[in-house]
Amino acid sequence: MAVESDAPVSWLKLRFTCDAATAPQLAEHLEASGALAVSLDPAGDDAIYEPESGTTPLWRSTGVSGLFAGDRDPGAIIAALGERLAPQPLPAHRVEVLADREWVRAHRDAFAPACFGDRVWIVPSWSEPPTLAPGQVMVRMDPGLAFGTGSHATTAMCLAWLAGEALADREVVDYGCGSGILAIAAARLGARRVWAVDNDPQALVAARDNAEANAVAERITVRDAADLPPLTVQVLVSNILANTLTALAGTLGTLLCPGGRIALAGILKEQSSRVIDGFAPWCALEPAAEQDGWVLLAGTRGETGA
Repeated sequence: MAVESDAPVSWLKLRFTCDAATAPQLAEHLEASGALAVSLDPAGDDAIYEPESGTTPLWRSTGVSGLFAGDRDPGAIIAALGERLAPQPLPAHRVEVLADREWVRAHRDAFAPACFGDRVWIVPSWSEPPTLAPGQVMVRMDPGLAFGTGSHATTAMCLAWLAGEALADREVVDYGCGSGILAIAAARLGARRVWAVDNDPQALVAARDNAEANAVAERITVRDAADLPPLTVQVLVSNILANTLTALAGTLGTLLCPGGRIALAGILKEQSSRVIDGFAPWCALEPAAEQDGWVLLAGTRGETGA
């Protein structure tokens, strides 16, 4: 582990170099460890390449960086990441010590308010709110992990899908809620009650805090997945990863009432058929959107299943 420093400590930047398949998982673990921002970028000379069939459409060598407050212990962070990633070995990494040097402003300048599905505005806390057109809603959410904000393709597709659904007076489950961005968007779009579900304690805290900051906490119930009571809902959205979604097919399928709508994301295009097959006993899924090699699958549960 190399530590580079030529200025007083203000921020810690942990940078890992890994293959494309490991990058999304490592990015999730960085945020779970408290990263204030996470970014992915090419780490080799073969920056962008045309993926072969059956491969992950990211850089062959991907840099995954997490920004932490300068008072964090890098050794403890790296040890925790090693435990989260086990038994897979921790990729090669380095720690950089960064002076302030307007780092926060540079980070903020990279993110501006964005609208999804022509209805849902995601606005960082430091930005002036946009003038909302009739039917539009706003969610205040600061960028962190790409999977937890509208900046990543999977979240963007889920937000656009929710914007196109009739959510008024419906009950919604956001399974694998992370920051709570989808749950909050659903509440803003008129859902009567939203269940924000995760198995990561830090995600549950973040979802609660963000729901309160957006003044929708009274309609969002945050629960650990193990403590979710028996229920069925009219709408379910889950932005996780393909293997996890496939393993959860029975759990998610039975949460959806007959005629209920479902959207799944975190799925690479070449993984979509496996997820479709996994959910076939409950609902017929079809690709509803595609962005940057990621696919959103959506469908409706039939009266007795698919």
